[in-house]
This record gives sequence, structure tokens and C-alpha cells, in this order.
Amino acid sequence: MAPYESDHATGTGPDEDPRTGRRKAARYVVPVAVVGVAAATIGLVPALAASGDPDLPKISAQQLVEKIAKSDVQRMSGTVKVSTDLGLPDLGSLQGTMGSGEQGDGSSADPRTKLTELTSGTHTLRVAADGPEKQKVSLLERDAEYSLIHSGKDVWGYDSASNEVFHTTAQHSGEQGDKRGHQPSATPDDFAKEALKSVDGTTSVTVDGTTRIAGRDAYQLVIKPKQAGSTVRDVTIGVDAKTGLPLKFTLAPKSGGAPVFDAGFTKVSFAAPPASTFDFRPPKGAKVTEEKPGKDEHAPDFGGQFAPGDLSGADTIGEGWTTIAKFDTGAKGDKSSQQGGAMGGFLGSLGDPVSGDFGKGTVFSTRLVNALITDDGTVYAGAVTKNALVKAADADK
Repeated sequence: MAPYESDHATGTGPDEDPRTGRRKAARYVVPVAVVGVAAATIGLVPALAASGDPDLPKISAQQLVEKIAKSDVQRMSGTVKVSTDLGLPDLGSLQGTMGSGEQGDGSSADPRTKLTELTSGTHTLRVAADGPEKQKVSLLERDAEYSLIHSGKDVWGYDSASNEVFHTTAQHSGEQGDKRGHQPSATPDDFAKEALKSVDGTTSVTVDGTTRIAGRDAYQLVIKPKQAGSTVRDVTIGVDAKTGLPLKFTLAPKSGGAPVFDAGFTKVSFAAPPASTFDFRPPKGAKVTEEKPGKDEHAPDFGGQFAPGDLSGADTIGEGWTTIAKFDTGAKGDKSSQQGGAMGGFLGSLGDPVSGDFGKGTVFSTRLVNALITDDGTVYAGAVTKNALVKAADADK
């Protein structure tokens, strides 16, 4: 079977410097689920679905990927359970410190602040969509609820705990953009698309049996890196057998244990949600914060507000699953620990000192993403091992 090729061919592209072999990432995103998956084509290993329950027609990996690509679910609603375990300590005691900066003066209903809660622990989301102009994501908490609603040109965020409202105008991807780009970016579908659109011949993609997800028959697509040095063991995507919509996304670390990230529907319906689902008016007495897109480059975009860690303009070193982002913090010498105050000291206590041809620095580790911060303020980060970061820094000098 010939490998499945994406629109991006391997080799030197318009954003690659032929003298250094590095690519300038126009939008290097470090989502919790798919960090390090940054190559250009898909090399599919021919594989057929194994027997299992339910008993579905056999399908090859290439056919299943094509089924996902052709999926065009415009109307749906359901409940999604999201669990993230990066192995980070509880930062609850530092919330006051972290919120005392520029973001501290913003609205608690701002999705840039509220939805960072998804980066740790287990959460329940309610999602709904009715075409490209109407989506809603609600983060359900014990005593409160946070909702992000896109209805036509309006985007509303509402935090019931503080009775605060955030309002802006929807960012559109343009006529040539993905017509599904405005659907809620918190479902397994979104994470699966991120994983599939940029893997290459360094990747094994196979079908591994069938399963049942949210009461529906599904195939299991497994993506595994072939490269040494990646911290990712595999990504498993549960694909609805009828619609091709990814219903579950699981990322497992090479170190073993619980998944680093798991997002899956527990309930799903493909009927049109009631029109009232997308209606919103600020409650009486609510504090409303207005923001005008265009003046703030970080204004909410329904195509990417759930992908924290946007490192726009970063250089990338390597390829495939061992891609490393490089950027300059501007903090030279020992300034980084001073600038961060209590936060800087806390982070410093978590890191491991390292040295090499590049000089000295500190490696901060999670179960998936590792980052090397050198004493001259350069950062190397990716879903790679500590040794891979040190080697990249050495070779960069």
C-alpha cells in the first residue's frame, strides 16, 4: 500500500531555511494532547481491523483516516469527560500569585483564563453544535458552570460563580478556511485532527480492533512514533463507525501509567440541538467585559482557544515526534528567577540543573513535555526526553 500523503510534502518548504534546516513555525502550538506531533505527511502501515465486539466490516488504516477526513457532522450534542495528568503539582496555592499580573485585571469569564483548568484533573463538558455559526461548550463544576457560546457574530463567556460575562466578536477563518473551524474545540474530534494532520513517515498508523463508545460502534485507530527520544507511547482515537467522527482521544506516555490526556464522549446525539441552546443574554447585575478583536491578537478564536501554549514564531529543530521548539525569553543570566518572584522560585525548585556545550541550564519535566531553559534565556521544549533537549541545545551552539 502506498503511503497516504498530506498536502505538505517533505523537504524544504517556503518556511524552511535551507542553510540551517530549521522551520519557522507560523503558529507553533503546544496543546496538552499532541505536543511534538509536528511533521508533514502520514505514512500509513497497512492493517485491518481485528475481530472484536462489535463485529464491523474490516477497514484499513488509510481508509479509516480518510473516513475521519470526510466526516462532516454539523449538528451534535453530548457530554465529554476530559482527564489530564501531566504529573504537575497542585498549583492552587499559587493562584493568587499567578493572577496578580496583567491577567489579574481581566474578567473571570475570559476563556483564556477559565479554560486553563482543563490542563489538569478531570472535568465534564457539555458540547453542542448546529452548523458553523452556533456552538456551545460548558464546563461543569461542583457549584457553578462556565459556558462559552458562539452564536453568529457573537462570542459570549459566562462564569456563574462570579456572575461575570465576557463578550467579543467571533474570529472567522475566511472563505478558504475549514468550514468546521468554529465548532467547539474541546472534543475528541479536535484533538484527533491535530494529531492526524501533521504526522509523517516517522509514524506507524494502524487499526486495532473495534469498541463501543457512548453507546456507538467504533473503530480504534492507533498512532505510534517510530523515533527514539519521544515521550509519547501512542495515541488512540476511537472513530464512530457510521459518521467517521472521533469519539475518544487518548494519549499515553512512554513512561507508562495513566494516560497523560483522555477526552471521550460519554453521551452523544447527532440530532439538532434546540435553538435556545445558543441563546444568551447577560443576567441582571452581571459584570460585562467587552473586547474588540483586531486590537488584541489573542482574542478568542473558536478554532484554537483550547490549545494553550501558542508559541508563534518559534524556531523548530528536528522533525516528526522529536520536534523541539526554540525561542528566546529575553531573560539573560539569572534574571529569570528574579522576574518570576514567588513563581520563579517555585519553578526553580522543580527543575534539574544540566550542563553541556551550550553552557548551563535547568530542565523542567512533566510526564509528556520537557523544557530546557538555559542561563542565557533560551528555551528548548517538546515531547522529548531530557537528553534529547541537551543534545539539541549542544548542536545549536
